Amino acid sequence: MNLIIGSHVSFNNKEQLLGSVKEALSYNANTFMIYTGSTQSTSRSTINDEFTYEAYKLMLKNNIDSNNVIVHAPYIINLANRKDEDKYKFYCDFLANELDRCKSLGLNKIVLHPGSATTCSREEAIKNIIDGINYVYNKTTNIMILLEFMAGKGTEVGTSIDELKCIIDGIDDVNRIGVCLDTCHMNDSGIDISKFDDFLNEFDIKIGISKIKCIHLNDSLNNIGSHKDRHANIGYGTIGFDNLLRVVYNDRLNVPFIIETPYINRNTNESFAPYKYEIESIRNKEFIDF
Repeated sequence: MNLIIGSHVSFNNKEQLLGSVKEALSYNANTFMIYTGSTQSTSRSTINDEFTYEAYKLMLKNNIDSNNVIVHAPYIINLANRKDEDKYKFYCDFLANELDRCKSLGLNKIVLHPGSATTCSREEAIKNIIDGINYVYNKTTNIMILLEFMAGKGTEVGTSIDELKCIIDGIDDVNRIGVCLDTCHMNDSGIDISKFDDFLNEFDIKIGISKIKCIHLNDSLNNIGSHKDRHANIGYGTIGFDNLLRVVYNDRLNVPFIIETPYINRNTNESFAPYKYEIESIRNKEFIDF
């Protein structure tokens, strides 16, 4: 199989998408994931088309397919709660703007945390998410939203196949909705990654494996069912290296795998990104103790 693997990389004003591609290549990756601005604010820089053009030249030279590059929506968007209608509409419009930024960058998939119910029932939260995505789709074109499978921290929605199915079933443009699995979130939500094929069987029956468009590949610091969402480096957590390899090399999947593990600090004042080593270990199917 042609393994498509990379990590989260930065997207800054200095070089924007061009800098993101350069960072991904430094990890020997053939895909990557970006946020187009801060994860916790609505501050956004203007997309520089020159940087984008140069980025695509570099991607073409290094066989990085833009269809495999993933954008992640900022964490502050919460479509699940509608207690404050003005805030809800603001989140919807901001998400629509993020989709337009994806289009400006020539990218077509954006991962979204479905949101947290906070002050409403889960049924109401699911309806709010559906209404929000349909509103966004009416204002935008082409870009696909990937609902992320969540760990179940607090009142998070999207922590089971059934909840994701409920959302997907309510989307008007079903061709523009997909799913992003996250191995840490799955573990923390109560799914045994060592039985990943059983999970895929259920997913295929209820939603369809073709809806899985991306997988966040992370180990977990917590035991199964903890609902805590704390990522660990590949092979250093409770899921384990071999179980994660079974996910990556599953014959039924051919999607981008994105690593979101913590930076490493080894008795120095400087931390470093472990992605180059983690990607190498996954490609070689041999655990690297870095």
